[in-house]
Amino acid sequence: MSTDPKAVYEAVVDELQATSPAVPGKNFGMPALKIGSKVFAGFAGDGMVFKLPDSARAEALALPGAHLFDPAGMSRPMKEWVVVPADHAARWPDLAHVALHYVESTR
Repeated sequence: MSTDPKAVYEAVVDELQATSPAVPGKNFGMPALKIGSKVFAGFAGDGMVFKLPDSARAEALALPGAHLFDPAGMSRPMKEWVVVPADHAARWPDLAHVALHYVESTR
């Protein structure tokens, strides 16, 4: 897998487009992945952002450098959203699938 974070994100997008109804778009001022009108992942800075259920969120937040997503940068993080830094890009495809299934189950 490429070590360029943007290239890794684009590979995740390509794989999800080929295997699911996910589509790329923009949301929160970042490139994002959607299922229908619901966003489940995106790319911010050099990290990938995921909307995750409780257990997966706790696991993601345990990764060094991971943190809750604060799109406005105003100390108001979104409780279900985790930024996973590029150091853990190998985890991005699996987390994207978890996020996709989580958002699909809440539609």
